[in-house]
Amino acid sequence: MPAPMFAANAHRYDPYRTFKFQMVLDGKVIAGLSKMGALKKTTEVVNWRSAGDPSYQRAIPGGTKFENVAFEQGLSHDPAFEEWANSVNNVADGDAGMSLVNFRRDLVVNVLNLQGVPAISYQLRRAFVTEYQALPEFDANNMNTVGIQSITVAFEGFTRDAAVAEPAES
Repeated sequence: MPAPMFAANAHRYDPYRTFKFQMVLDGKVIAGLSKMGALKKTTEVVNWRSAGDPSYQRAIPGGTKFENVAFEQGLSHDPAFEEWANSVNNVADGDAGMSLVNFRRDLVVNVLNLQGVPAISYQLRRAFVTEYQALPEFDANNMNTVGIQSITVAFEGFTRDAAVAEPAES
């Protein structure tokens, strides 16, 4: 018999859904978040061959890189994305100055269970905005779309928060 996927909920066999999640920036949940790109890292493979064994190539791990992540938010009056993007490069101030104090931030991504309780949590370290889309393309002929703004962030690593345990479900 296979081991259960969930220790606290042995009766559960389905994985968490991807539509219940949240981004926490500066201790505040970002309103209207609708989409997030995959959290992914890649380790480069370094191939080398020993002089005494020229027919056999070995592989060792090289550097690890973390792929940028895009977040999408429905248009609202929440200025979090814009304020963060402006801390990286603020052309409105005239000199495109960078806030050395505020442009890098740690952010948290929570995966929620169906009851809205955090079940899995990751912290992205030293993230900063690389791309900001303030307004989407507008189309007066399409009444069935929602306006989306987005940011793309680069970061220096992510770690899972072991303190966020599997919540008991009823």
